[in-house]
Amino acid sequence: MPENEPHLVLIDGSRLIVEACAQAGADVYVGYPITPASLIYTYASCRFPSLLPAPDEITVVHWMAGLSAAGRLPVTATSFPGLALMVEGINMAVMMELPMLIVLAMRLGPSTGAATCGGQGELLLLRGLISGGYTLPVFCIADAGDCWQLPPLALQAAVDLRSPVVLLTSKEMVMTQRSFDLDRLAQIAPVKRTFYDSPAPYRSYDPGDGLVPPFLPVGSGEHQVRLTASTHDECGILRPVSDAVLANTRRLQTKIEAGTPVLYELDEQTDAETLVVTYGITAGAAREAVTALRGLGEAVSLLVARTLLPIPDVYCEILDRYSRVVVAEENLEGQLAHLLYGHRRPPGVCRVGGIGRMVRPEQIVREVRGA
Repeated sequence: MPENEPHLVLIDGSRLIVEACAQAGADVYVGYPITPASLIYTYASCRFPSLLPAPDEITVVHWMAGLSAAGRLPVTATSFPGLALMVEGINMAVMMELPMLIVLAMRLGPSTGAATCGGQGELLLLRGLISGGYTLPVFCIADAGDCWQLPPLALQAAVDLRSPVVLLTSKEMVMTQRSFDLDRLAQIAPVKRTFYDSPAPYRSYDPGDGLVPPFLPVGSGEHQVRLTASTHDECGILRPVSDAVLANTRRLQTKIEAGTPVLYELDEQTDAETLVVTYGITAGAAREAVTALRGLGEAVSLLVARTLLPIPDVYCEILDRYSRVVVAEENLEGQLAHLLYGHRRPPGVCRVGGIGRMVRPEQIVREVRGA
């Protein structure tokens, strides 16, 4: 190929996600093939050091927990029906504080819905996934570049926070081939991992002066490692509810709120009073709409959210700068709008959505211009 010529290939997001995970140090894939995440399973079988094909998604998440407890860094990919089966196991992993990555390829629901039709319907489900209202870190892929850049960040967050992490994507992103310049791909450094290294007795859930306890895999020849999914003290021993035990449980939420990376794209235009907010696959339509609106002389800004949970405070600061906000997402309820504003949306906030087809740029243009 001539020097300085772009290195163009046809590629889908699944291949980029798998390669990014592998280069970042994820060392085992546990999976059950389910549309639209099946290509991730296929590529992982060729690229990961180890792959375990599970009989169902319940088994997937429990095998991941065991592997994580043993010091491995596991990844899986699924869609809503598989996630539904994983809920109890994910709750267990949250309480045991086990790092793992779950790639969730969204599709049309409810129930099994339409396996080859996209949607953005899982955001409120993810917000209520953990009993007690605790939050998982949730990141969202907005374009092909994110398929490469976000998996290492999500894996590092899982390790740093000792927590399951969800990486949202879509049917269109992981199944559709597109022209892509491989020269855009930056080098990926392996995830940084540290393990408990002290002669003092190991306390599995003692965070010391921080919020996240140092990790030590089970089977250590020097220390006893206790991991449990029930309410426990800093040693991992089940105790009657006490102030110290409840403080340890509250820490599970505090560490996520304090430590989840805040990732977003903000394209602000001077004197704009309208802000378009979006995430995931709808970001493409939003970018086209904003470009078209500016060509028509409309001053408008754009916020693409990549960190979806917990909702970063900076989003609220950005929203407060605009008298009118248009939230674009591919669902009926306006799930991101609900998370940002609650059940009662204030005046000046409107939604663009729908089901069964992606949001189109002209829908967003009409909503903005119809003010």
